[in-house]
Amino acid sequence: MKVIDTIAEFRNTSAGAAKPLGLVPTMGFLHQGHMSLVQRARAENATVAVSIFVNPTQFSPNEDFSAYPRNMGADLAMLREAGVDLVFAPRAEEVYPSGFETQVDVGNIASRLEGEHRPGHFKGVATVVCKLLTIVRPDRCYFGQKDAQQCLVIQRLNTDLNLGAEIVVCPTVREPDGLALSSRNVNLSPDERNASLVLYRALSKAKAMRDSGVADAEEIKLAMRNLIEGEPLAQIGYVSVADPFTLLELSNIDGQALASMAVHIGKTRLIDNMVI
Repeated sequence: MKVIDTIAEFRNTSAGAAKPLGLVPTMGFLHQGHMSLVQRARAENATVAVSIFVNPTQFSPNEDFSAYPRNMGADLAMLREAGVDLVFAPRAEEVYPSGFETQVDVGNIASRLEGEHRPGHFKGVATVVCKLLTIVRPDRCYFGQKDAQQCLVIQRLNTDLNLGAEIVVCPTVREPDGLALSSRNVNLSPDERNASLVLYRALSKAKAMRDSGVADAEEIKLAMRNLIEGEPLAQIGYVSVADPFTLLELSNIDGQALASMAVHIGKTRLIDNMVI
């Protein structure tokens, strides 16, 4: 496994790599959710590359970029064990050199939900993913369904700018009790970890209602909100039942919908979603 920290060296190395090449972009502090993407990439590609870069431009001013968890040594050990070929781990000044001013705005799909509650977040995501896709030139690029809106933003970015990768969306990986794996889960105290299960319970409630024939999206959202509000440690950011492709809020569900939410458990902001 080769670890590379400059764009020039990565381009030179990857140019001679066996194709197809699969890329798994990450911000590090890897868990089994990330590793499920790596395993999928390993099964489908001759060469597997993983990027590790905590992207400063996707953090809002009120979010603590410096507090995002990091453990490069453990990350590299996991990736080596998984049979990864290349790791791209650039410094911030390599990705955003002095004078860098360009931002990528993907439009309406990035303005809703997370985009509304975290201004500038998706400009940062789209910009860094655009850079990664042009630097790495992967045949396939792998993302997790847990970040459903991010997947939609990146699919739009890839299509609109003809970046040429196949965007592969993989299922959310959960703990046995339903909590979606996230690097931020490490910040939860034992009581908060228990309280965080309210997200999965709310999504399961939404799915059960839809499966039983309920088509009124407002009724489903109200049931989700009531369940979350019953947890003293939880504070709702948003609860949504939206079209799974446009993220426009629905009044009546005809077919599938994306139930999603952002909830603070103590100081930790968690997101989760489920197609219902």
